[in-house]
Amino acid sequence: MDLFATIVVDGLIYAGWLFIVSVGLTLVFGVLNILNIAHGSLYAIGAYASASLVGAYFAAGGDAFPYGSYAALILAAVLVAVVLGPLLERGLLKYFYGRDEVLNVLVTYAVFLILEDVMKLIWGVNPYFVYEPYTLLGDVEIGPLFYVGYDFAVIAAAIIVGLAVWLTLNRTHRLAHLCTQIGKVVLAVIHDAEMSQTMGVNVQRIYLGAFTAGAFLAALGGALTAPMISVTPGLGANVIIVAFAVVIIGGLGSVPGAAIGALMVGISRAASVHLLPEAELFIVYFVMAIVLVFRPE
Repeated sequence: MDLFATIVVDGLIYAGWLFIVSVGLTLVFGVLNILNIAHGSLYAIGAYASASLVGAYFAAGGDAFPYGSYAALILAAVLVAVVLGPLLERGLLKYFYGRDEVLNVLVTYAVFLILEDVMKLIWGVNPYFVYEPYTLLGDVEIGPLFYVGYDFAVIAAAIIVGLAVWLTLNRTHRLAHLCTQIGKVVLAVIHDAEMSQTMGVNVQRIYLGAFTAGAFLAALGGALTAPMISVTPGLGANVIIVAFAVVIIGGLGSVPGAAIGALMVGISRAASVHLLPEAELFIVYFVMAIVLVFRPE
């Protein structure tokens, strides 16, 4: 039972982190119909930016209120999205809408390579450490098991992100007195962008908003991960591969599918780590292959 509990908790922690990253990828694909490989670089830039901002926060006297470092993590993700989201979408990707999917993949892969070198120019090649936010929430005891409280905060963040995205796409029309009908408009663009445009929808604005939101989610995943790891070059490459597996398992463009895919990958990876460690890297692609065999659509 202890081993089972360990696998479940470890799987949920990994799935929560993975969902935050993957839901941004699936949102961009659902709206723009672009498989954005540069999503991995946005994740890595979010990690670097949060490490720098949190470091600056504590250097400026943040020890007096260390919990403010969590605001710094979120602010870093916002800054990355606000700067790079419009820059990439308006400056480059808008010229490739409706083009061949392979061309779009190559374009975003080129952006990925460029951003990888930009990160080295800005932050160098030495690792960055930002451990303070990770230690603030103490430990959580589950039976004989002890976990860092920050890990469960990541799960809570994933739930909040998932609900926020789903409610925005499916329920904002019920709150028309408080906000515009964002969800209905976005869903209309997803299903038929040309018809939406003829009905007066500013499709280009929806594209910009969706890509910026996806960039924020990628950067947020990186920002929340930074306190848990050493931030080093090449961080985004491994992440984007696993995120692709998640959205393929759950169905490209599906937010609930991204949640299901993240859970499947998280639990299966945790089970592999504890029961068959040598298959850890293989298990993600095995799960993806099994899903595609039975549900290729």
